[in-house]
Amino acid sequence: MAGASGWLRAAGIAVLFLSSGAQAQDAPSAHPNIVLLVADDWGFTDVGAFGAEFATPNLDALAHAGMRFANFHVAGSCSPTRAMLQTGVMNHRAGLGNMPETIPDAHRGKPGYDTVMNHRVVTIAQMFGAAGYRTYLTGKWHLGSDSARLPHARGYDRAFSLSDSGADNFEQRPIEVLYGVAGWTENGRPARLPKDYYSSRFVVQKAIDYIEADRASGKPFLASINFLANHIPVQAPDSDIARYAAMYQGGWTELRAARARRAAALGIIPADARLAVMPTTRDWTKLTPDERAAATRVMQAYAGMATAMDREVGRLVAHLKASGDYDNTIFVFLSDNGAEPTDPYATLRGRLFLRMRYDTSAANIGRRNSFSNIGPGWASAAVSPLAGYKFSAAEGGLRVPLIVAWPGHARVRAGAVNTGFAHVTDIVPTLAELAGVPLHGGTWQGRTVEPVTGRSLVPMLGGAADSVHGDAPLGYELSGNAALFRGDYKLVRNLPPTGDGQWRLYDIQSDPGETRDLSAAMPDRFAAMQADYAAYAKANGVLDMPPGYTADDQINRYAFQQRGRGLLIRFGLWIGAVVVALGGLIWWWRTKRR
Repeated sequence: MAGASGWLRAAGIAVLFLSSGAQAQDAPSAHPNIVLLVADDWGFTDVGAFGAEFATPNLDALAHAGMRFANFHVAGSCSPTRAMLQTGVMNHRAGLGNMPETIPDAHRGKPGYDTVMNHRVVTIAQMFGAAGYRTYLTGKWHLGSDSARLPHARGYDRAFSLSDSGADNFEQRPIEVLYGVAGWTENGRPARLPKDYYSSRFVVQKAIDYIEADRASGKPFLASINFLANHIPVQAPDSDIARYAAMYQGGWTELRAARARRAAALGIIPADARLAVMPTTRDWTKLTPDERAAATRVMQAYAGMATAMDREVGRLVAHLKASGDYDNTIFVFLSDNGAEPTDPYATLRGRLFLRMRYDTSAANIGRRNSFSNIGPGWASAAVSPLAGYKFSAAEGGLRVPLIVAWPGHARVRAGAVNTGFAHVTDIVPTLAELAGVPLHGGTWQGRTVEPVTGRSLVPMLGGAADSVHGDAPLGYELSGNAALFRGDYKLVRNLPPTGDGQWRLYDIQSDPGETRDLSAAMPDRFAAMQADYAAYAKANGVLDMPPGYTADDQINRYAFQQRGRGLLIRFGLWIGAVVVALGGLIWWWRTKRR
């Protein structure tokens, strides 16, 4: 029956082609496949087609087959972005007002601060599944770990997922500063990774396996492939690291400037855009030779990790070409937030713990049993020419690369760069419109749910220069860092350590680096956008942060608590084993005396 339906669909397409001539090549095919490619912690210029110097030929090919969005925004950290990507609903409404690792205790359990994706939202998998799609997810989830919140319970037919923020890339091992075990599950049950596991290769292969397992159904598929690259720990195959052995000796300031030049030449930023100064970046020339050597090596590993991920994207594309799916597949690539500046080695207790658990030698940076991170210096280059990085509400935290490609279809203008404002909540309605899948209207299976608030980017994909958001305000908040977008302007406030808690106003179309504060020059707009933000905060239940709060301190506190809990558990197990052994010894001694 599935074969017959496929034959009839093919015959229908052939008739359409014969009746409408060459125009049929531009007509969208019914029910395209969807592939979501979600990178972890990639900065704004961490793709060759956006300005990167490392090799991403397969993502670049998708960029030239589709459209690059140069003014696309997400949240400042992973799970709030992922909740919005899954649902088209703002993060507070979806339950991710903050992540479990960064939420202050006073906010836990308050409305909008579930720290997991709540049940008041409907996922893209549920929407597309109801429309007849096969639905798959592989890789990072980080939206809940209980049986009712894992992807298999949220609409995915098959899912091999990680419920944590990250994990080791070579073995079934957690980020030991944060978690006791690596939370991998398949279809809701604890799962084991293969012996030859490498994260990027595995999540792509698992997606291919799922697609092929259900091919006989004849249904289109939605595959959400969520990479661990380039989240901490930065790890890559030796051959990929070696590829960059001659690079990065010039340091992060040199790289940041080079990235900005390439981005301008590619049309990603205005040619006259100013490069933001990053006060948290150390002077490369003042590092010791050993420090420079170690820093050079970690950026080589970061580049290798990105290239390894890109190679897997190419393998997926090659498979879809061989299977005949490629021409009717919509690809969406994005990063979940800006580059990661956190340095777990910055504190004494962090250094001591990591040196006990990993091989932290310079020769092992980026390899198996390493725990490497690029820190704020290289992160500033990864987000060039923007200011700030992950966790902040500066553009370096929120603006990331977006590529949308539908090869051979005129609904996506091939090779174009769109500089209009776009937002992660726009992905769900965009894909729904392109695929002919109806969006729910705020009710789902007889219950009231949060309506989709994003807007379809289809007009922009067709070449419209203006943002689909027009002059409508769009608010954002995470960990006290906040923003309000309206037209070309952005109102923004960042708490320490990346800011001073003061509101500022920028024209991010002409000044993406946020180098010229316009609040004094445009007092009426400044006041109006502050009122817009206040309305957003009230409507979304945004809570003020406790005095002295910073996301960095909170995540360190969380890590310390988790390590302490883990040590207590291990100590308890050790004591238990000793008690059992002593009990057995006493029983044996008494038995022998009898």
